[in-house]
Amino acid sequence: MVSLNSLTLLWPSLLWVFAALPALMGVYVWRGRAQKWSHHGVALLMLCGLSLVIFSLARPRAVLLLPGRLDTVMLAIDTSGSMKASDVKPSRIEAAQAAVRTFIAEQPSQVKVGIVTVASTAAVAQAPTVSRDELYQAIENLPLQTGSALGSGILIALAQLLPGSGIEVEKLLTEADRPPPKDTGKPLGAEAKGSNQVKLEPGSNKALAIVLISDGQSNMGPDVLKMAQLAADHGVRVYTVGVGTPEGVVLKAQGVSMRVKLDESALKKIADMTLADYYRATNASDLKKVYAALATTIRLEKHQSTEVTALFLAAGALLILLASFLSLRRDARIL
Repeated sequence: MVSLNSLTLLWPSLLWVFAALPALMGVYVWRGRAQKWSHHGVALLMLCGLSLVIFSLARPRAVLLLPGRLDTVMLAIDTSGSMKASDVKPSRIEAAQAAVRTFIAEQPSQVKVGIVTVASTAAVAQAPTVSRDELYQAIENLPLQTGSALGSGILIALAQLLPGSGIEVEKLLTEADRPPPKDTGKPLGAEAKGSNQVKLEPGSNKALAIVLISDGQSNMGPDVLKMAQLAADHGVRVYTVGVGTPEGVVLKAQGVSMRVKLDESALKKIADMTLADYYRATNASDLKKVYAALATTIRLEKHQSTEVTALFLAAGALLILLASFLSLRRDARIL
């Protein structure tokens, strides 16, 4: 599959050849004014074919998207109290649950999916499995709790994906409860390595992925960006989905009122650090579309930019041959 938005041209100056098309069209119109409309369809095929051949002269390049070797996806779902906000109807959590069902249904049957809930702590609601019924049951009743520890969610999901990597989950969770250390001048994530594995290139592990669904607010547990760096060091992509609206709504609980808004900054950084993508959904319809798109994106593997001249040339030649065949069959001549 060719990613058309990545299309570039090595010889764009050759596009001037397109200037010949209006002249050819003028000649055809002058000669074929009295012809039936059915004749014009063949001419249109020929025109499209010539256009593709001319475009191929500019030597187009594009990033190829090929089916990846995806094996397991962990869904980390924010179940903090702010997810009951109704700026996404009927509520953020209910809309997320419906969209997650769509995502699960779109995955190939051999892909394992697991679920982690994220509130003041993170817990495995469903270990990775190919059983869609078990997954649907796990997301049916997600209890909302106080607090939001998105870093814990990424950590627990990562440990589920890489059980033999030596990730020291308990150590990292315990360190998060201690007073912050003095600035050592080390880069982000250096003091939270928590694993004996050699660092990999971010996004290089195409078999595994994490999808974090949240309104972006994190106030407990390990630093979320340090945990994102830990995932990046293991080559695991963390796709993020922001649920809510920037203006938010006012929630009342135990006599206290507070406005809960979508906080996109951390979610965007997490995706960038792990070479994944961030998606924003401000309503239930958007959220379902996001997950349908994400279900496809997460299974595709981006390859380096490759010249695709042959594809356009072959398509153009095929259309020209088809138009010529139809014209010869009907009129015993080409156009």
